[in-house]
Amino acid sequence: MNKILLILQREYLIRVKKKSFIVMTFLGPLLMAALMIVPIVLASIEDVGKKNIAVLDESGLFAGKFESGDNLLFEYVQDDLETAKTFVLDGVFDGLLYVPETQLSLPSNAEFFSVKQASASARSYVRNVMKAELENQKLLASGIDPEIIKSVRTTVNIVTIKLDQDGTESRSYTEVQLGLGMVSAIIIYFFIFMFGSQVMRGVIEEKTNRIVEVIVSSVKPFQLMMGKITGIALVGLTQFVLWVVLTFSIYGVFTLLFGSVGDAAVPGQIQTMMNQTEAVSPQIDDMGVAQIFEVIHSINFGLILSSFAFFFLAGYLLYASFFAAIGAAVDNEADTQQFMLPVSLPLILGIILSSFIANNPDGPLAFWLSVFPLTSPIVMMLRLPFGVPVWELLLSMVVLIAGFILTTWMAAKIYRTGILMYGKKPSYAELWKWIRYQ
Repeated sequence: MNKILLILQREYLIRVKKKSFIVMTFLGPLLMAALMIVPIVLASIEDVGKKNIAVLDESGLFAGKFESGDNLLFEYVQDDLETAKTFVLDGVFDGLLYVPETQLSLPSNAEFFSVKQASASARSYVRNVMKAELENQKLLASGIDPEIIKSVRTTVNIVTIKLDQDGTESRSYTEVQLGLGMVSAIIIYFFIFMFGSQVMRGVIEEKTNRIVEVIVSSVKPFQLMMGKITGIALVGLTQFVLWVVLTFSIYGVFTLLFGSVGDAAVPGQIQTMMNQTEAVSPQIDDMGVAQIFEVIHSINFGLILSSFAFFFLAGYLLYASFFAAIGAAVDNEADTQQFMLPVSLPLILGIILSSFIANNPDGPLAFWLSVFPLTSPIVMMLRLPFGVPVWELLLSMVVLIAGFILTTWMAAKIYRTGILMYGKKPSYAELWKWIRYQ
């Protein structure tokens, strides 16, 4: 046991002291935080400053319909089109909205002239205003009051409520549960392959450098394999925890210092529409906040995080033993491809079937894949946010531990023989012989 701990300590310290580990530990959170921060900053920069838009409406249908806001100022002009264009070229206006006159039908097309590319928010606002007004005109032409249409529009909300065996009721949010399950499964998939491949490369490197011949003279091959696997597992866990902490720290500091930036990214017209909605139904904001808190309280974060830690570590240890065996069986990384596909196929299968599992998380396919140890780290994390009976979770954990013990025993057999074998490409039949050696 002491020898395994010494190897574990060596593998851990060697990797955490590498420049690549230090760089990625700090670069990863910066990139992940940037994915959340940069869109807000870019949106705020894009909409900074007011845009003066001239409106030349030859149809006369949209008089007074375009309301000025914090970012867009509309001014109606009566000049001809060519004169109005010169206003844009001379910088008097930032853009020109031209609605041509039509004789036989309502104007469904408009032209927007500007020196610079028109912003998406401005075009979206103009399109929505014109669409709403044209629909009203068509309803009036048909003898239908638009207010009647507005009054009969109804939003239907379906609330899903889960009944437990003891009769208690709890609301469930499928979209949130699906997103949480997918994120957890993809993170486990990513880390298993990233750090499992490190185990394989480390074994191949020691084997080709003949360092392993010196090492196995002092420790058993099984001790060497377990020390390497667990050491790299701790490296992965350390980096993951640092990524989570640093990412949310960076985002939290940005929110505290520049929280108002996000408000600048909201176009004035959208804000005006939101204010009008609040005036009609002031309780919407309160309902939204209450629902957000209800969603948060509906998620058992303690169970999710503890299960994630277990399936992450157990799944990694199971697959890392395979990767170590593959590294011991070959002489270079190019020869690993014939063995990598069968090993990685169950994990890939779990990701491919994720949509089917999410649609029926309690079905037989989801159950058996969440129990089978080669797919359970992915599939169980997909099912867990939807609610899994305790006995199924415990069964999956026990079978995964048993699977890890079995695969480690098999991998140790291959590792023991292959680690000292050079210049030969083993086949599956030969690997089976190594497993059967006494």
